[in-house]
Amino acid sequence: MDTILMPRIGDMAPDFEANTTHGPLRFSEYAKDHWVILFSHPADFTPVCTTELTEFARHKEWFAARKTKLIGESIDSIHSHVAWVQNVRERTGVYMDFPIIADIDMKVAKLYGMLHENTSNTAAVRAVFFVDPKVMIRLIMYYPLNVGRNMEEIMRVLEAMQTADANACALPVNWKKGEKVIVPPPKTLQELDARLADDRLEKIDFYLAKKQLA
Repeated sequence: MDTILMPRIGDMAPDFEANTTHGPLRFSEYAKDHWVILFSHPADFTPVCTTELTEFARHKEWFAARKTKLIGESIDSIHSHVAWVQNVRERTGVYMDFPIIADIDMKVAKLYGMLHENTSNTAAVRAVFFVDPKVMIRLIMYYPLNVGRNMEEIMRVLEAMQTADANACALPVNWKKGEKVIVPPPKTLQELDARLADDRLEKIDFYLAKKQLA
């Protein structure tokens, strides 16, 4: 069995060219100056995948407001993708009008480690890659073939990463927008004394303190 090097958090997102439902696309150009969520699904015209991609489509404007683009992927032909998009639009009224990669040669699936051979050699698992405006992979999620993704968690972690980047902070367990954030721990005794004297902070201990963003 060949060893597959899977992208990791902190890696630059592998670049590729592919045919999509929006026509030919180079990923690095599509991703430039935006966040991108790249997600794979096992197959078109399948029930779990249909519920997932329609949910992405329903929240497309939410993602756009956060300067985030969507792009799907599966090992299906462009004709299958187009027919599936139209079928779903006819049946549900939801238009999956973000690009969906026709990855019939499995190039993208292999490049991103979406093929898990113990599950299937011919279908990509439900992978989700969060790519920042520098085209760096920031978060990776994998789901099995028979369990749909959690859209609320996908939206939550996107907002969390954008908030952390904008405010040089960290986010506690189950954080949601509007809740207090964690300030970085002190690195010098001077920073420690300043923290202990700061009444604006919620101090659980000297190394764990929270604040409300303005």
